[in-house]
Amino acid sequence: MLTTRKLATAAVAGLLLAVTACSSQGGAQSAPGASGGASEGESFTIAMVTHEAPGSTFWDRIRAGAEQAAEQHGIELKYSNDPDSGKQATLIQNAIDSQVDGVAVTLANPDAVGPTLAKASDAGTPTVVFNSGIDVYQDYGALMYFGSDESIAGQSAGTRIAEAGGGKALCVVHEQGNSSLETRCEGVKKSFPNTENIQVNGQDLPSVQATIGAKLAQDSSITDVVTLDAGIATAPVAAKEGSTSQARIVTFDLSPEVVRAIKDKKIEFTVDQQPYLQGYLAVDSLWLQLTNGNDIGGGSPVLTGPSFVNATNIDAIAGYAANNTR
Repeated sequence: MLTTRKLATAAVAGLLLAVTACSSQGGAQSAPGASGGASEGESFTIAMVTHEAPGSTFWDRIRAGAEQAAEQHGIELKYSNDPDSGKQATLIQNAIDSQVDGVAVTLANPDAVGPTLAKASDAGTPTVVFNSGIDVYQDYGALMYFGSDESIAGQSAGTRIAEAGGGKALCVVHEQGNSSLETRCEGVKKSFPNTENIQVNGQDLPSVQATIGAKLAQDSSITDVVTLDAGIATAPVAAKEGSTSQARIVTFDLSPEVVRAIKDKKIEFTVDQQPYLQGYLAVDSLWLQLTNGNDIGGGSPVLTGPSFVNATNIDAIAGYAANNTR
């Protein structure tokens, strides 16, 4: 399965080159002599519904990628979000009722959101899933998935911790009920068994810092702290500075703060799932499906990560992060 996923991911690079070449000539155009493609001037409305929580800058890059693809293809993008899974399902139903041409969603809580997504598929509206829901997206009729395999990402992080001589890892879960976050921690523990999870409220950073600080003071055997979002990564950095702990800080995703912390050697590395790419591919793939009947991935998820960023490559990537595309 992993080999298939790698091949599917590699295929996307060629696809993006082809799409870029097309869009540079004025957006949604059919190839000469082609039939069944989008006619000149034809446009579509695509709904993107996520579990974005207030204050999370991670989703800025998702939206930047989605908006770039929408602009290239003359698509009207309707973005909405709610961290409450029931309300997210309602937003999807609203999109169905408004008769959009395609739907892209995240499935952080598939049991609550998936059945509503299936209604769109059952009605003949093409749907894709991105960011979360890699193991269940096909159960709800979605055609494609774009994102990281969270288990593989977690295992990769755990392997790096082990190779660095780690003794005990603390995995910080900042959003209760988010299956993707739990899977990341499970992955870390699979390759680095001495891993303990801790639950915090990601929308209250001072509380997160205090909780991690107390844990570091209580347990001197902790050698590594793993946060699962760039917005949370500053909390253990600050907590460590106020203690005698020498624990290394590891995180997922990028932000200007994480870029600076990696440069300052306050964060060892981050596991980047490339959210800009997820947003871009979700919209781009729906346009290709609507205009040319294309499916991407050959029935398997298309992986956008894990991609590791540390002191060895941060200078090359920092500019992209500043542009909100990494």
